[in-house]
Amino acid sequence: MARKDTAADAASTGRLKQIALTYKMTRKADKKVGLVLAAVGIVTFGVVLAIGFLIGHPVYLGILGLVLAFLAAAIVFGRRAERAAFGQMEGQPGAAAAVLDNVGRGWTTTPAVAMNRSQDVVHRAVGKAGIVLVAEGNPNRVKSLLAAEKKKMNRIVADVPVHDLIVGTGEGQVELKKVRTAMLKLPRVLTGPQVTATNDRLRALGDLMSNMPLPKGPMPKGMKLPKGGPKAR
Repeated sequence: MARKDTAADAASTGRLKQIALTYKMTRKADKKVGLVLAAVGIVTFGVVLAIGFLIGHPVYLGILGLVLAFLAAAIVFGRRAERAAFGQMEGQPGAAAAVLDNVGRGWTTTPAVAMNRSQDVVHRAVGKAGIVLVAEGNPNRVKSLLAAEKKKMNRIVADVPVHDLIVGTGEGQVELKKVRTAMLKLPRVLTGPQVTATNDRLRALGDLMSNMPLPKGPMPKGMKLPKGGPKAR
């Protein structure tokens, strides 16, 4: 029992530290977060308590008001923390890969399946909607990367739909904070076994590419890199 209590206390302490750290990070980008949370909690508690007085049960509704106030503040805090996190990641290399890692269950993500010298990157996610290619970088340059990767996917898994997204704030692009929503809105056309089979085929392709024999020593003179730059897996 003592060990269980110690483990529970340690877990609670860890969660409290994590909440405190998240609050500090959020406050750097959102100076008003403390006032907003306090206002949400007070207003929620006040409304529920007022209802309690009206119906003659201020004690019961007061207790319920405290619970609802805490819940409302937690929901608002979560949304503002998420918004602040996306704001800090916006424009940072690899930000889209971090978002893909948190899309949710049922998705298998592979970061940087294609890249050029300018560090424009294409990431891949596979789920019941099919294959989703998410590009980040210069909009004009990533189009060629996306086109080449889509062509490769259509050649390897021709029976699986391939979607593409370009992360950004311009026309035809998807904001970083909306990438997850955009992916989840895609129609689900594959079954679980089909998703597994698709992942297996793509994984086998990666193994073949990694095991491909490469010439040792310096690159021969006159040899040119393919257009679009080297691709990394």
